[in-house]
Amino acid sequence: MSMLERYVYKGSRRLRCGYTTGSCAAAAAKAAAVILLKETLLSSVFITTPKGIPLNLEVKEVTRGKDCAACAVQKDSGDDSDVTNGILIFATVRKTKKDIFIDGGMGVGRVTRPGLDQEIGQAAINKVPRRMIYNEVLEVCEEAGYTGGLEVIISIPEGAELSKKTFNPRLGIEGGLSVLGTTGIVEPMSESALVETIRTEMSMLAAEGNKYLIAVPGNYGEAFADVALSLPLKKTIKCSNFIGETIDMAYEFKLKGLLLIGHMGKLVKLGGGIMNTHSKWADGRMEILCCCGLLAGAGTALLKKILDCVTTDEALELLKEAGILETSMEALVEKIDFHLQHRAYEGLTVGAMAFSNKFGILGKTKTADHLISRLKIGEN
Repeated sequence: MSMLERYVYKGSRRLRCGYTTGSCAAAAAKAAAVILLKETLLSSVFITTPKGIPLNLEVKEVTRGKDCAACAVQKDSGDDSDVTNGILIFATVRKTKKDIFIDGGMGVGRVTRPGLDQEIGQAAINKVPRRMIYNEVLEVCEEAGYTGGLEVIISIPEGAELSKKTFNPRLGIEGGLSVLGTTGIVEPMSESALVETIRTEMSMLAAEGNKYLIAVPGNYGEAFADVALSLPLKKTIKCSNFIGETIDMAYEFKLKGLLLIGHMGKLVKLGGGIMNTHSKWADGRMEILCCCGLLAGAGTALLKKILDCVTTDEALELLKEAGILETSMEALVEKIDFHLQHRAYEGLTVGAMAFSNKFGILGKTKTADHLISRLKIGEN
């Protein structure tokens, strides 16, 4: 496997970058075109990624026919946790009469729902990788003086099985993996990749005509929306920690309403205006609950105990014992609503409901019931 000696730092950790499935597909396509048109065997192939980073990738499993050639490039995800790491991505290039035609073969998914990067029925090879493949193959045609056409088929033998471990089945991409990448480079623990997954899912649901959606940070929120509220899971997006970005996307895709449903451990941070709820950005849970307890009449001794709590349930139990849980939650919801409305845009109704497994529903903003009713009656 060709290793990319490029690194990023996450906190105190030095992590090695990798390269995307799109870079692998483009490199394999270029190598196959060279083998076919220049009748030259090669052990490695050079491409430049959209980010301007040069890659020299090893060429594997070369086969050559009269009018076609095929080879593979092995995916390297660097220090990123990725199910595609180490798999072979193949390109088969065949002579045709005119134009350069790009499609997916075995193990490359097909788009079955609207709102994705490609149209329904197309191979899930996104537009940036398609452009990379096209440009690399075109360059070989020009160098070889070839004026005919080429068919380029990208395949991933392990793709169908590995796709079960990805978001593809949920997004409406069936039968395999997607060929992805906007920069050509994989940065370990990339938040942008997760944000783009959220964007893709919302784009798809918006394209289906949905105007009201549910956003949950994770499985707890999804289960609560389903079991406790009987809300339609097909209108639910997992937004992880990216609550602010998800609200921005809702406006971008012209939704009418977005309802956030989450465990108190996450949503309490919204009371302090924290729109990325990952602990590396901010915590503040106990400090926010202290402020709400203070507004509800808590004394110094109780506030000190809350600050020493590890979990929100532990702090909530103290507020309950003091008889001020309900009043404290009213103060919290008021602050959550203030910050959500500040982040939202004109024409977009945003609401939130916070719960815990121990206490059930702890609070909901003034718009939550309106959004729940719209979601239950299936109004688009």
